[in-house]
Amino acid sequence: MADVARLAGVSHQTVSRVLNDHPNVRAHTREKVQAAIRELAYRPNAAARTLVTRRTHTLGVISVDTMLYGPVSMLYGFERAAHDTYFVSIASLPALDRRSMLEAVDRFVGQGVEGIVVIATHDSGVAALAHVPPEVPIVALGCGTHASISSVAVDNEEGAATATRYLLSLGHKTVHHVAGPAANLDATERVTGWRQALSEADAPQPPVLAGDWSAASGYELGRRLANQPDVTAILCGNDNMALGVLRGLTERGLRVPEDVSVVGFDDVPDASYYVPPLTTVRQDFGEVGRQALSVLLERMTGAPATGPRVRVGTELIVRQSAAPPQRR
Repeated sequence: MADVARLAGVSHQTVSRVLNDHPNVRAHTREKVQAAIRELAYRPNAAARTLVTRRTHTLGVISVDTMLYGPVSMLYGFERAAHDTYFVSIASLPALDRRSMLEAVDRFVGQGVEGIVVIATHDSGVAALAHVPPEVPIVALGCGTHASISSVAVDNEEGAATATRYLLSLGHKTVHHVAGPAANLDATERVTGWRQALSEADAPQPPVLAGDWSAASGYELGRRLANQPDVTAILCGNDNMALGVLRGLTERGLRVPEDVSVVGFDDVPDASYYVPPLTTVRQDFGEVGRQALSVLLERMTGAPATGPRVRVGTELIVRQSAAPPQRR
């Protein structure tokens, strides 16, 4: 900073004001300082700044080690929301049990992380959060909309209900459901929304078929459903399983959507390139990230750990994989 000040012919306090975008700096002076910064390739020393301000401008994210679209997209959405103001440090754990969670929290606190986001999509992760000291600013993501902690979650119930109502509105007598794992909170809420929509319409409620989010599990369940002549509409818990269902139905000689309509959940980037292009429920992970940052900043300034709980809405994206039923 002293070198920049000498080259620009100003005091080091003026350089500091320019670096911190202080308004009380003349435009000509600001330009001289910025020119000197560019010429010297000056970068502020983050460690030195931390010693002075006692702030690290670093946030932590704790997540389970997975490549599933939802958790990865939540992580990306939060990182993008925080990008301009904070560094983001990530702890990817084999499992979100109590011991692993508390160890990761302790490690982050020891590093001076100012706030922590936990992507807790399973019951075990939410239960582990109850043991984190309340003075640690933490916000949970993907933990369902009923958790008793500060959280941001997609409104899975309404998303699944909307998709189910759409299929019923096309004339299907009921909708079968290929769900995600029973321990997954997103999957559980999607089952709830599906059931609610069927109940509202006095439609039969077929047994839930649980997959593991993979296309392979969707494929096996799709082949099983293809053997049931009464199946005309299927709601899948994610687009990956929907891809497997499409193949399973096709291999059994059924056409989508002429014989069976299929709707997914996620709107993955490739969904419009499925055959046929997939009707699905879109999740706004960018908004999840922005809301998570907002709630975390409130926690960092002293807001209680028990709230708020933010729901982020979904959008039904209609493509060509669903249509009115025909005789099979």
